[in-house]
Amino acid sequence: MSGDGAEFDALADSYEAELRRAVSLSGETPDFYARERVAFLATCLRALGHRPHAVLDYGCGLGNASIHLSRLLGPALLVGVDESRESVKRAATSFGATAQFVPLRELAPEPRFDLVYCSGVLHHIQPEDRAAAFAYLDERLKPGALLALWENNPWNPVVTLTMNRSVIDRNAVKVPPPELQRLVRSAGFELLRTDFLFYFPRFLSPLRVLEPWLRKIPLGAQYQVLCRKPRA
Repeated sequence: MSGDGAEFDALADSYEAELRRAVSLSGETPDFYARERVAFLATCLRALGHRPHAVLDYGCGLGNASIHLSRLLGPALLVGVDESRESVKRAATSFGATAQFVPLRELAPEPRFDLVYCSGVLHHIQPEDRAAAFAYLDERLKPGALLALWENNPWNPVVTLTMNRSVIDRNAVKVPPPELQRLVRSAGFELLRTDFLFYFPRFLSPLRVLEPWLRKIPLGAQYQVLCRKPRA
């Protein structure tokens, strides 16, 4: 992350309400999406036989995803980092002792994590700063570790409309799937898979049984790029 710490410090009081407003068209809550993203990642990790011991929640904000990372992945070590000091402070206060939350620049540059989870962060990083963000993560990942990147899909018209109206995303620069895949490869990571999720709002939830067959169609509201740091 770069340059958005003060912006999100100022949004700390209103962030939850703004996030609920942003997803209101779907009929779901932000926690629904936070849980479902981590649940899908958990299925991907099981398929790979990868059980993370140490997890980094990069851009953790108020810790909304950290709760699900702890419950669904069960790592021995869970650390959340964010450039917003106010968000980190609030996450630490509300989460309890089962995770650590530290400001982004205070996390030691040592390769101790075998999974990084990064959701909805890259579009808040200016394009010229994204290579540095990947370098930051590379420093802290063990060889063979996985990086799970979630982004809003700008090819989904509802997502684009929502982001254009959102206070949270007023300075966002959208990340199309090919651009994120290019960034991954340029940073030296091995691209494992790209999946698209969240096609149907709540009032069409019976149709969600179809989503496993739609994962490769690039129209879901969000997408995950899963990649691996080379082992050597």
